[in-house]
Amino acid sequence: MASQRICFLSAEISPFAKTGGLGDVASALSRHLHRRGHDIRVFVPLHALSDLQGCEQRQVEALQGRSVTVGTNEFRYDVHEARLPGSELWVQLIDCPALFDRPFIYTDAQDEHLRYLMLTRAALDCCQRLGFAPDIVHCNDWHTAFAPLLLRTAYAWDQQVFAATRSVFTIHNIGYQGVFSASAAADVGPGVSIEAFHQADLGLGRINPMRHGILYADAVTTVSPTYADEIRTPEGGYGLDADLRARQDSVYGILNGVDYDAWNPATDQYLPFKYQAGDLTGKARNKEALLDLLRMPAPASVPLVGMVTRLTHQKGIDLLFETLPQLLRQRDFRFVALGSGEPRYERFMHDLQQQFPGRVVFYSGYSEELAHFIEAAADIFLMPSLYEPCGLNQLYSLKYGTVPVVRRTGGLADSVQHFDPSTGQGTGVVFNDFDAGGLRWALDTALEWFGWPSIWRRLVQNGMQQDFSWDARVTEYESLYERL
Repeated sequence: MASQRICFLSAEISPFAKTGGLGDVASALSRHLHRRGHDIRVFVPLHALSDLQGCEQRQVEALQGRSVTVGTNEFRYDVHEARLPGSELWVQLIDCPALFDRPFIYTDAQDEHLRYLMLTRAALDCCQRLGFAPDIVHCNDWHTAFAPLLLRTAYAWDQQVFAATRSVFTIHNIGYQGVFSASAAADVGPGVSIEAFHQADLGLGRINPMRHGILYADAVTTVSPTYADEIRTPEGGYGLDADLRARQDSVYGILNGVDYDAWNPATDQYLPFKYQAGDLTGKARNKEALLDLLRMPAPASVPLVGMVTRLTHQKGIDLLFETLPQLLRQRDFRFVALGSGEPRYERFMHDLQQQFPGRVVFYSGYSEELAHFIEAAADIFLMPSLYEPCGLNQLYSLKYGTVPVVRRTGGLADSVQHFDPSTGQGTGVVFNDFDAGGLRWALDTALEWFGWPSIWRRLVQNGMQQDFSWDARVTEYESLYERL
């Protein structure tokens, strides 16, 4: 297809600054679009915690000492560029200390909406300053969801730069919408009239950035086909299902890919022992090494269950309260979890570790190295999510020969096929109902199959043969861009 000019906006990007899947997807998708010859400019904030160590950097002389007006506020900013590791793509970092020199990427501050409105306006301002006329402005989640509205209002006058621009809005998680008070409506200006806002929301005293992304974007995408269906229902739409149904013909589900440059057991920099589907010796040695490191000794015949997750209700942690203690009392296996989140879930994990010393280890926080190590060492990976827009860890698990146990929802339903021992078809264990009984059945089934080496080998090999690379996914975005 013809090369496209793409302005790509995200609140985070891996490895510079990320809290989860958005950062990984922003990095992988933009790199693959660049590799395929598209002229892509990626705009992200320069957060105080951005890690640029070892990255090639430079200033953009034409974009130093700039200022942008957001509401009645004027914010000065500079633009730095940093090259994404393993890529020729340079990322534009918006350096505005007044808004982004904070200890966290996201905050509960009153000006949270201002921070990302500034990012959005600064990106469009940079396009004007550089004479970069994008064919596509691709914005992600609520943080940059006002871009389509701004293109149709505040920036519509600039026909030289934005006359042919079309907008794509990607929903990574509809549960986070960035709602703020209608009393701050003027902050979306200048150049945006009160009539442009969703009037019913205004009447209720609120403004919903994500709703405006859905209303004004030329196309709305989300990160799996099943999630695209789920968010158009009252149960999964979090109040936005009617807006999405109204845009029915413009809503697309495109399953996320995996960055196999970073997640591949044959080349993974974090693993002490590399391996691939034809020889799983390295996987067995990684398991032994991790169990030794965590002081959970066990023979190879004892399964290791792993979990890397945010500790929130969405991730199904409530289902573990009853299920894990019961199973640990009845079966011999090891359990290791990495993550952080709500205090009650962290307390549960700490208590579980104390209740089953030498059999359960919980690491509070996040470690990229340990996340890779767990994926490689575990036999079973647990993802009992209430909802999961796409999920990445189940995709990593398949590549690493670690059997995923998942609930049938969102991207988990699209990427993991329940295994049938009678036919040898399938890649994991899938349960339907969001309750402790469903999870217990699924985990019990996986532990049972682990005891049958021939069945387990087939299941592992099925998973490792799957291809969820970005090479296939990026063509779906290209086709969408071209249709617009």
